[in-house]
Amino acid sequence: MGDRRRRLQAESGLFERFAMAVCAFLGLGVMGYPMAGHLKADGHDVRVWNRSDAARDRWMDEHGSGAFAEAADAVAGADYVMICVGADTDVFDVVETILPNLKRGMTVIDHTTASPNCARTVAAQLEAIGVAFLDAPISGGQSGAEAGTLSVMCGGAERDFAAAEPVMRAYGKTITHLGAVAAGQTAKCVNQICIAGTLQGLSEGLRFAQAAGLDAETLLKAIGGGAAQSWQMDNRLLSMARDEFDFGFAIDWMRKDLAIALSEARSMELDLPITQQVDAAYAKVQAMGGSRQDTSALIRSLPKVDKKT
Repeated sequence: MGDRRRRLQAESGLFERFAMAVCAFLGLGVMGYPMAGHLKADGHDVRVWNRSDAARDRWMDEHGSGAFAEAADAVAGADYVMICVGADTDVFDVVETILPNLKRGMTVIDHTTASPNCARTVAAQLEAIGVAFLDAPISGGQSGAEAGTLSVMCGGAERDFAAAEPVMRAYGKTITHLGAVAAGQTAKCVNQICIAGTLQGLSEGLRFAQAAGLDAETLLKAIGGGAAQSWQMDNRLLSMARDEFDFGFAIDWMRKDLAIALSEARSMELDLPITQQVDAAYAKVQAMGGSRQDTSALIRSLPKVDKKT
């Protein structure tokens, strides 16, 4: 039993809510691998699957068992099936593969950042066979996954969320039920829209500071505790000033997420001018060879102007 779980039990007094579960975790990327590891550390029976052999081999090296070559085999007999893959098409492929081995009473939790339409489609498929579904995209990056402090945004039936929430505490610090199926994915759209705007402002502010000859570390001390403060400022301003952009969440993935948000906005007849601007700026950085750089590389879309002496 993990220390985190023991602490939560002691605080809540609801020991029965933390019964060990059989969890199948499908997708062992930079987020999924540590998330599955936290489930294992909390004492759950964890079975994992990944498309590539390397991640499954790494799991076997670290844990000795529980890695499956076929996703359908991993989910057989599970209480919870967590999916953490790349995009809508990946979710559809995985669900189609595992569908024959899903049984009434199971719960599928999709941690992929996918479209609200994907969530609705999968939920309808699973409802037809008596399987519950939660769309539960995550935020917090690779560091949050490794620390077990992710934010989890959930859509689905209240009763299904209530049953699954104690299990998700293995890797989530803030776990919020926002409404019916697709509410989680809609909230993730909001999350990415806000990040895009914050990074645009931070990029422009830093370029302004560099042109004026201000020192980045001193600047952070001056404004980091005031109204301009943000997670992006605290964690990325100095690395942006050093032109370091290797921090996990790639521009390719961010543009995928922004495409979902912009598509949803069009369906609601909303205009998102800053989000559109940031998306175009990311396309520019991609053309410069920055596809795999993290989202703070947005600053590369703005030319650096050194202070004139």
